[in-house]
Amino acid sequence: MKFINLHTHAVSNTPNTISILNQYPHEFQEGFSNYSIGIHPWYIDEDRLASDLKIIKSKLSTKECIALGECGLDKRIDKIYSTQIAVFEAQLDLNSAFLKPVILHCVASFDQVIASKKNSGLSCPFILHGFSKNKQVATQLLKHDFYLSFGKYLLRNPELKNVFAEIPNEKIFLETDTMSESLEEVYTFAAQCKNISLEEMQSIVWKNYQRVFGG
Repeated sequence: MKFINLHTHAVSNTPNTISILNQYPHEFQEGFSNYSIGIHPWYIDEDRLASDLKIIKSKLSTKECIALGECGLDKRIDKIYSTQIAVFEAQLDLNSAFLKPVILHCVASFDQVIASKKNSGLSCPFILHGFSKNKQVATQLLKHDFYLSFGKYLLRNPELKNVFAEIPNEKIFLETDTMSESLEEVYTFAAQCKNISLEEMQSIVWKNYQRVFGG
């Protein structure tokens, strides 16, 4: 049983950890296993969109690529929102042939992400990374069968502790993303929020990883 880092931008050689390394098609690095690949809404470039989608399709067909993402929607950036939706849904369309889990970036777009998930008809797991919102949003996402991954906001936002404590164990992932704190710090704090041991928290996320990613 290992620690699972659902989403990170840093390469880790820690033997007791499985990390899902985030990759972008326009700067893809060869030689890594357990990575995700997707077009982040911040980095949409219509001039290379066809090329990016072609690379994503190629990588999704490999065993080293275990997820699509991070991809999604962000209403707080200057990218045209309709374009963001089109690019997000184009990636979901590509995944219809592979049904790999989807790791999501979502800012002020929860209703649309839910709608896009429905429209895609995909049966694969959808995981909202870096969750930082309230119980109402969490309940809405859980109702539509999303998983929620927690990291820096759990450590830094006291109000999120109670939200996390009520998330069903079978819907939880943990991550570091780009923060300086260690994965074990996230696990330790998450265990405290649930009033369980570190080993129990490790077991919960390990089982979720096996179920979602095939272990």
